[in-house]
Amino acid sequence: MTIDDILLDADDKMTKSLDVVHHNFSGVRTSKASPALVENIQVEVYGTQMRVRELAGITTPEPRVLMIQPWDAATLHPIEKALQKSSIGINPVIDKKSIRLILPELSQERRAEFIKLIHKQSEDGRVAIRHIRREAIESLKKEQKGKTITEDQLKEHEAEMQKMTDGFIAKIDAAMAAKEKELLTV
Repeated sequence: MTIDDILLDADDKMTKSLDVVHHNFSGVRTSKASPALVENIQVEVYGTQMRVRELAGITTPEPRVLMIQPWDAATLHPIEKALQKSSIGINPVIDKKSIRLILPELSQERRAEFIKLIHKQSEDGRVAIRHIRREAIESLKKEQKGKTITEDQLKEHEAEMQKMTDGFIAKIDAAMAAKEKELLTV
């Protein structure tokens, strides 16, 4: 593996880790409705587990309302049961051939719980980024032991990896701060 391949692979993996953090943040409820809140909830249907997004269209007709419209009417009640069992804390209402979720205002306690959750998710993202850095530096050290690069080049590329890591961790911190601000906005 060439040095450029190692660095590009690390950058690609770090980008994917950042995307996972952003996706996890979108699933944390704020005062506005977001399809990401329910799209990954598992539903027992057709003898298997499927996500809500695979079974229904999810829309936000109003700022604090989620509308779930199953493509197959037979999945309406299994989706409702899955939503009731989930940790979102919202009681679904069946409205003819669709399910309506009305998001209540967040209490201060619930906001604090969500802030703890995003802090944990961002820390998980930072750990993943640092793990990718460690793997890349180990690969660079193997290249140096194999006499493909010099010790000076190793130090230079280690510094480059650290700079890349710091950049991605800063992006995670910025996303966390933005989400925290969004949660605290009443």
